[in-house]
Amino acid sequence: MNRIKNIFYRVRSKIAFYPTIISVTGILVAFLFIYLEQRGISKYLMDMAPGLVIENTETARTLLSTLIGGLISLMVFSFSMVMILLNQASSNFSPRVLPGIISDEKHQIVLGLYLAVILYNIFILVSIEPTDPSYQTPGFSVLIAIILTVLCLASFIYFIHNISQSIQVGTILYAIHSRTKKSLLEVLETEVKNAIDFPEMHDWAALKLDKTGYFQGALKDDLLDICLENELKIAFIIRKGQFILSNQVGILTNKSISEEIKAKIFKCLIISKEELTGDNYLYGFRQISEIGIKAMSPGINDPGTALNSIDYLTELFTFLMQTRDFEYLSNEDGTNQVRFIRNTFPEVLYNVLATYRPYCAHDIMVTGKLLNMLSLLRQRTVNSQQSDAIVLETDNLKKDMEKMIKNQRDLTQLRDGFHVWS
Repeated sequence: MNRIKNIFYRVRSKIAFYPTIISVTGILVAFLFIYLEQRGISKYLMDMAPGLVIENTETARTLLSTLIGGLISLMVFSFSMVMILLNQASSNFSPRVLPGIISDEKHQIVLGLYLAVILYNIFILVSIEPTDPSYQTPGFSVLIAIILTVLCLASFIYFIHNISQSIQVGTILYAIHSRTKKSLLEVLETEVKNAIDFPEMHDWAALKLDKTGYFQGALKDDLLDICLENELKIAFIIRKGQFILSNQVGILTNKSISEEIKAKIFKCLIISKEELTGDNYLYGFRQISEIGIKAMSPGINDPGTALNSIDYLTELFTFLMQTRDFEYLSNEDGTNQVRFIRNTFPEVLYNVLATYRPYCAHDIMVTGKLLNMLSLLRQRTVNSQQSDAIVLETDNLKKDMEKMIKNQRDLTQLRDGFHVWS
């Protein structure tokens, strides 16, 4: 089941997922109405509401042909809008935000609706075959085609509104922030149930990986079953999102295992050729940071976006501070069988600040915002390691700030902690 969920998630992120499903539905609906036409549904509707039925065969053909041509033009325009959106998001923000936009189900559903109605109209048009004077034009099916086309026009208006909102940087930042916050909350909820006991890894057997790519995690249920069946404990020394090489040591086991068990373990690993956001909250920090840094580039010059990105990062850091350094998989008794290593708060904080400092140390507003973020985080630390990391990053930021900013009033304001608007 865990493997099926992983496959579903990968397919779900593709832009053709919903359009394919909805298109197949449109074909099935067309065959259903062709069957109903054979059962005389148009004749029944003619008796009940003759004003709704198109009796003339040529008129029905012309109307369906017009609807098909119009919807194809509408679909081409909509697809062009999506491509423009992706190109603009990649240029102005970061190429890493594209998977989130592509997987937006609203865009997929609208495009799928266009394809479904086009296919429905085509099959209904093909089914019009007058062979004798008594032939009944499929008036009811044509009526449904008109209604579906009107629905497509309404969805097109919604599509234009939604796509104009999707390209706004505030919407993109909020979507990334919400997705990352949700992942962090799920991690915190899971950690409440799990203990932190795990044996010392002295003289454990090392396993060399058999693939090259980005390590995205493991099929947890399958991996846990392997551990329970073979009385095995596993510790990963590679991290989610890390690029790994074949023959690289990445896993430790508490005892030597056979090649068969090793192969089963490797089958549980999720290794892809490209970076996938998935449920890895670390990508959220990375994407928001990249958007903030891109906004500070001379070509874009948008410090306001950088300020907003720091606001979102501040809240995410408060949740990250509550997470543990390791993730565990436990059996029904609560005994930990598998341990994954995580990126700790000091590591993530350094990576974020290391990207902001070179581009923002000269800007008093952004630097003040970063100092304010560090001050707020210092009030919410869980342990001394986090406090030491915040103090160290604050000192590094102040050193860069003093090198880049020459105005003494600005330096005094920064030291005193002035209020930065956002």
